[in-house]
Amino acid sequence: MDTSSQVGMRVLLVGATGLIGGHCLKALLSDDQIGVVTVFSRRALACSSPKVRVHIVDFDHLSDHAKAIDADAVLCCLGTTHRAAGSPEAFAKVDHIYVAELARLAAARGVPRFLLVSTVGADPRSPVFYSRVKGRAEADVSELPFQAVHILRPSLLLGERQESRPLEDWSQRLAPLWSWFTWGPFRHYRPVAAETVAARMVELAKSAQDGVHFHYFDD
Repeated sequence: MDTSSQVGMRVLLVGATGLIGGHCLKALLSDDQIGVVTVFSRRALACSSPKVRVHIVDFDHLSDHAKAIDADAVLCCLGTTHRAAGSPEAFAKVDHIYVAELARLAAARGVPRFLLVSTVGADPRSPVFYSRVKGRAEADVSELPFQAVHILRPSLLLGERQESRPLEDWSQRLAPLWSWFTWGPFRHYRPVAAETVAARMVELAKSAQDGVHFHYFDD
């Protein structure tokens, strides 16, 4: 069913306090086709829109909030870093376990579309821990009986984060130079604005396209 023609589409956004998630929230609020935006967040949001319903969630007990998963599409922007998480196990819990559990609950609740922000190079068999964790999350989501799964695989994200990430800050400064080398087989590694990824995510949430799809940002 094509939800793009329906006024009042319901969206569940998870990870709204992050870089892409924040842009997703802004895009959803300004879209007249979106009627309700439910947000799962670990902390309160400074948002007063009548469209938004915020649920403060302990992701270790995500199933306690299963009944609030009432949506036409789930936009999952969950993610952290090794530094913020504190350990590889804690990082994997956020970027894989929480994502997979959210998807499992959404599928059980009959949500037709699941959209996930992953990363270029994600592969469950990768020797790189970060890429392996992301790949495992992708695999778990893709195996569930959704009508459509859209996995977005950006490279370096350009944008202003609320929290400090020194390595990414330096990478953004070098992004213009980096772009000169991302051609041919490396084109998927071109830096992309987080706002661009978010806009594409919202667009895909309204799409009638079925099946599992991977999206890169080459331009």
